[in-house]
Amino acid sequence: MSRVVKKSPSVCTDLPLDNTDICNKLSLLKQLLISCFGPAGRLKQIHNNIGGRVISTSTSSVLLSALSSSQPFINLIRTSVLNHVSRFNDCGLFTAILCLTLLEQAKQSGLRRNVSIIVNKHLLGLCTSYLQGQNCGCKVKLDFCSSQYFITLAFSVISSKPACVLTEPEALHISKLAVQAFLLTVPCNNTGVARLGKTLTVCVEGHPVLDSAVFPGLLVDMPDIFFLNAENLHGRSLCTVLFSASLAGDLCELGDGNIELHGDADTDSQILDQLLELGKQVVQDGVNLFVCQKVIHPVLQQYLRGQSVTVIERLGISLMESLSQLAGAQPVATLHTRIPPKAYGKVKELTIKQFGSKTMLHIHPSGESAICTMILCHRNDTMLSELKVVCQKTEHVLRLTLREPCALMGGGCTETHLAAYIRNKCIKEVIESASLLGCSQTEYLLGAEGFCRSLESVAAALDHKCGNSLTDLTHAHYWTLPADVVEDHMENSLGVCGCGLVESCPSKKWTYLNTKYPEFSPAPVSKGTHLQVRVLDSFTSKLSGLQVAVETANLALDVQYIIQDTN
Repeated sequence: MSRVVKKSPSVCTDLPLDNTDICNKLSLLKQLLISCFGPAGRLKQIHNNIGGRVISTSTSSVLLSALSSSQPFINLIRTSVLNHVSRFNDCGLFTAILCLTLLEQAKQSGLRRNVSIIVNKHLLGLCTSYLQGQNCGCKVKLDFCSSQYFITLAFSVISSKPACVLTEPEALHISKLAVQAFLLTVPCNNTGVARLGKTLTVCVEGHPVLDSAVFPGLLVDMPDIFFLNAENLHGRSLCTVLFSASLAGDLCELGDGNIELHGDADTDSQILDQLLELGKQVVQDGVNLFVCQKVIHPVLQQYLRGQSVTVIERLGISLMESLSQLAGAQPVATLHTRIPPKAYGKVKELTIKQFGSKTMLHIHPSGESAICTMILCHRNDTMLSELKVVCQKTEHVLRLTLREPCALMGGGCTETHLAAYIRNKCIKEVIESASLLGCSQTEYLLGAEGFCRSLESVAAALDHKCGNSLTDLTHAHYWTLPADVVEDHMENSLGVCGCGLVESCPSKKWTYLNTKYPEFSPAPVSKGTHLQVRVLDSFTSKLSGLQVAVETANLALDVQYIIQDTN
């Protein structure tokens, strides 16, 4: 009993946003995330203090998952952002930085917390209505007849992840491959409910990025390539059968229940005879490709190969699902009954592909299929791992356009445009809005100013070269002025805005971000412009990120006590 430690009382922290230690940690987290934000963001190397591998990344999902904190208040924000990223795969850093900046602005404004919450909620509603409306000036409609906007959207996602270490031609090549893979997974001739296909990724280390490619169909590792039947490598339709059950001949694979055996029974021979009967049936049915998710008995393999059947074993459950969709076959889950005719499928042909040390069997679909394989090449394992994560995120972002075929202007322009719109609307409707929310006009305008400054701060976080962040007083797009340029030569140094759609001209007026300037209604960019948008953000991801950031900030502002068990 002397070794029993007395239970420690729980620690209670009241008003966590007034706690200096928590505020310092929030500020540090914000600085960390800002330093990773955008194409010019800095890499972070994360290493657990008790050991483990070193992770190099600037991707929010990897970064926030690897970070841990003993402070529940910080974990609340971190978990909320990770939940958004798990659903939408983009705008994680935008969400986290905006949430932390809203908390910072609410504290600096001196407003009562309940007033900050109701004003933030009201302004979020205005933003959502504007972004979803027909007259939104920062939204671009996507045309599925042209791939240009899709390549721009993919390039914006890929180029914003510096841990991939890609040159511009390499980033553009991967962007085109991502769009190609996305289009291959969208079925064309479905009359009923459309079922999206799948892109499988195969990583090849040590080869140039420009060697990466996309192939329709499935590529699987084939170490026993010398066992392939040459007849099955010609361009002819091949009958295919898939087995999800093990064909290794083990008793444990027979299922649950008791097994009664006679004393002189030879179970191994009986099971082998049953496997060979199965082999005879598939040969009689004209099967050319025999695939098993698990292990196949060596004797059955030898028999099938002797009958000119190509055999693939240990395919795995993930590839099995894709091959089933590609071939139109139903995986057989037992070897105790005859294979029904509807279980068979077809593939067009088999070819052999060589990628470095990898020898792969290319299974071509018979007719249209929504399954494809992306071969990703890079110089080392760290860059390749990051590139694989980014390509998966890009695929998800492109798929979101099927739900909402539009995108938002990137490069900080949506944030500054939205801030100018909210400022103008709040000043025009201050009397009605303040009365509706039950606060004074001064409180409402203070809350709105903090909200707009938070949006502008996210745009300014894209600059990592200590330049000056500006917005024009016509379209309210985002501009960056290099630190060594004086204001007299501003027009010649600005070039184009963050998204690339607005060009600098002598008649244009600018103002520095987060400064007082006359309110105005931002005008949409005329459709006759000769410039093409260079940076796009996912509409669905960014709208969700905006909602999660504001709602999480409101939740954090509403926390009165934190009770933490220290045992």
